[in-house]
Amino acid sequence: MTRTLPLEGVLVADFSRVLAGPYATMMLADLGATVVKVERPETGDDTRAWGPPWTEGSSAYFESLNRGKRSVTLDLTVEEDRAAAVELAGRADVLVENHKPGALKRYGLDYPALSVDNPGLLYVSISGFGSAEGADLAGYDFVVQAVGGLMSITGDPGGPPTKVGVAVVDVLTGKDAALGIMAALRQRESTGRGQHIEVNLLSSLLSGLVNQAGSFLATGESPERMGNRHPSIAPYETLRCEDTLLAVAVGNDEQFRRLTETLGLVGMADDTRFATNADRVRNREALVAELENVLGARPAAAWQQRLRRVGIACGQVNDLAGAVRYAESLGLDPTVTPSGGGTPGMRFPVDLPGAARTLPTAPPALGEHTVEVLDWLSRPYSHPLGGPEPETRVSDVSGNGPNGRIS
Repeated sequence: MTRTLPLEGVLVADFSRVLAGPYATMMLADLGATVVKVERPETGDDTRAWGPPWTEGSSAYFESLNRGKRSVTLDLTVEEDRAAAVELAGRADVLVENHKPGALKRYGLDYPALSVDNPGLLYVSISGFGSAEGADLAGYDFVVQAVGGLMSITGDPGGPPTKVGVAVVDVLTGKDAALGIMAALRQRESTGRGQHIEVNLLSSLLSGLVNQAGSFLATGESPERMGNRHPSIAPYETLRCEDTLLAVAVGNDEQFRRLTETLGLVGMADDTRFATNADRVRNREALVAELENVLGARPAAAWQQRLRRVGIACGQVNDLAGAVRYAESLGLDPTVTPSGGGTPGMRFPVDLPGAARTLPTAPPALGEHTVEVLDWLSRPYSHPLGGPEPETRVSDVSGNGPNGRIS
C-alpha cells in the first residue's frame, strides 16, 4: 500500500504574508497540500526583508515560514494579473488571506464573489481583531500581546510588562487557522460546500490564556506577573543551584514527597506548611528558601540527574542551541533540511506513522514559479498543480465544482 501525505491533492491559494497565515499554509504544505504563495512583485512577503540574519536565498525569518511552497508574483492592480489571481482562487480548495478585512473585494477576491463559481472553496480570513468593530485596526503580534493581556502576566513581579520571546500569538492563530481548515475539509466531504472561516489574533490569544483566563473569569481579578512561578502550583519554577537555575515542576503531593526525600529534607512533606499543594502555594517563599538552601550545595546538572531518577520533572535552562541538541539526544529529530539542500528548519511536529515522511522543497525565491503557475492557469483545469488530471472531488458531486471549467 502506498503511503501518502494526508493533504495530497488539496490546492491552497496563499494570499497571506508575515507570520500567522504563512505558518498555517506551511503546515498544510508539510501535510502534502500544494501551496501557491501569491506575492507582490519586486518586494514580496514583508518578511523577505526582515533581517538579519540572512540566508543565501532570503532572510531566516522568511525561510522559517515558507518551505514547500511555490511563489508567484502578481500585481492585483493589473487586470491580467488580477484575472490570474481569480483563476487560481477558482481552482483552489483553500484560500488563506490576512489582508485588512474587506480589502480583497475590490479585486473580485472576496468570498461571496469567488464562491459563485467555486462553492466548495474554504476561504480563510486572518485578522488582528476580527471583521466587526476591530476591522480597521492594524494587527501585529506585539500589539496583540499588549492589548490582549499576555504582557501583563509575563515578566518579573514589579518589573515592566514583557512580551514573550517569539511571536506566540501569530503561532497560536496559525495553528487555529490550520485546525479550522482541517475541520472544514472534513465537513465538506459530506456537504460539498465550502465556507468563510474567520480567525483573529486577539481571540486566539484569549483562548490560549487557558488557566490564567479561567482564573480571571472565576474571580473577576486579573492575574499578575510572577516571573517563572506558577500561580496555582508549587514548586513549579526555577530554583537556584550552586551554578545556575534548575526548572522544577512538582505536580502533586506524592511527587513533592519524592523531591524532599531525594534532597534529604526529612519530614518536610508532612510539615503543615507544605503538606498539600495549596499549602505550598500559600507558603511559597518559605518553601523556596528551604529547597534552595539544599540545592545550592551542588551544580544543577548533578541535581537534574538525581531528581529525574526518581521521576521528578526538571531541567536546566537551555539556549536554543542546547534545546536542539537536547531534542536530538532524545531521538526527536527536530530539524529538517529541504530536498536539494538549503537552510534547515524546524520540522512539522506531528508524527503520522501512516504517511510517508518526505523532504519539503526549499522556501521559494520571489516569483520562482510564476511562469509555471501562469502556464498552468492558462490550460484546462488540472489538479494538483503539475500533476495528473484529478479524480472527482467532493465539490464536483454537487455539479458545481471547477473541474473542466476552463476551456
